[in-house]
Amino acid sequence: MLRLPDHWLWDSWYTTDDDGRHHVFFLRASRALLDPERRHRRASIGHAVSADLRNWELTADALVPADAPAWDDLAIWTGSVVRGPDRRWYLFYTGVRDDGDHVVQRIGLAISEDLHTWHRFGEKPLVEPDPTWYEHCGRADWAGEAWRDPWVFPSPDGDGWHMLITAHAKGEDPLRGGGVVGHARSSDLLTWRVGPPLTRPGGFGHLEVPQVAVVDGQPLLLFCSNVGERVAAGKVWVVPGPSVTGPWDLSLARPVACPGWYAPRLVRDGDFRWHLIGFVEERDGAFAGELADPVPVRYTDAGGLELLT
Repeated sequence: MLRLPDHWLWDSWYTTDDDGRHHVFFLRASRALLDPERRHRRASIGHAVSADLRNWELTADALVPADAPAWDDLAIWTGSVVRGPDRRWYLFYTGVRDDGDHVVQRIGLAISEDLHTWHRFGEKPLVEPDPTWYEHCGRADWAGEAWRDPWVFPSPDGDGWHMLITAHAKGEDPLRGGGVVGHARSSDLLTWRVGPPLTRPGGFGHLEVPQVAVVDGQPLLLFCSNVGERVAAGKVWVVPGPSVTGPWDLSLARPVACPGWYAPRLVRDGDFRWHLIGFVEERDGAFAGELADPVPVRYTDAGGLELLT
C-alpha cells in the first residue's frame, strides 16, 4: 500500500477529515541506517493522505524530535489523533530521550488546525507513569521502560476522554508477562489523571499499539506483542469485552491470523466497513518496513477477528 524507497515505515494510525479523506500518520526512519534495529532511535512521524485507503499521497512530516535538551529529543514514537470539541486536531505521541542508562518514554501532545502543521503543547510531558501501578524498570535495551503508544478515544457516556498506554505492571517481570494496558482519563484533552491498568498481566511482555473498537456490535481490544510466554501463538491479538472501556480479561485473548504483519490498526473505509492495516515486517528474510493493503475483517463467534481475504 505504501512503501518509501528511502525510508522504512512501521507503526501507523489513522483519521478522516471533513472532506472524507483518510490521513495516515506513521513512524519512519532512513534506510541509510542499514540496520533496521537502529530505526527506533531515529524515528519521526510521517504523514500521507488518501481517498480510498490504498493510493496515498505523501505530505510533509508531522513531527520530528525536539532540539536538545528536551524530554523528547531522541525520537518520536507511536500515537493517535482525535478531534477535540474545539474542532482542532490533537496528536498524542510517545516522546523518547536517552538518560545514559536507558531510554525514557513519556506521552506528549501536538495540536493542529488542519492536520498538516503541528505545534507542541507545552515543554513537558503530558502524561507520566504513576509508580503506584506501573513499573519503572530501567532496562538498558532499546525499549527501556514501557510508557508509550497512547490511544485516545471519547468516553461512550460522553464524560471526557480515555487514553490507553503500553505499560508494565508494578512488581512484574516485564520480559516474561508483565505487560498491561495502562489507563488515564481527561475532561479536556489537556489535563490527564493516571489510574490503574485496564488489564492484569496475562503472559505478554508488552501490549503494544493498543486500540479499542466496536466491530459487528462487539467491543474489542486489539494489540500486538513480540515478547512473553504467549507470543509463540501469534503476534497480533484481540480480546472481546463488555465495553470499549473494559475491563479486559487477557485469558480471552485470541490471536489474529495476519502472518508477517505487526502493529495493525482497525480502520473504517468510506462505507464505514472495518479493515485491518498493518506494516509488513519481513520479506525475503529482510525487514520490509512498508504498509500492507487494507483487508476487511469481521468478528467471529469464537471471540476473534477473521480477515476476509
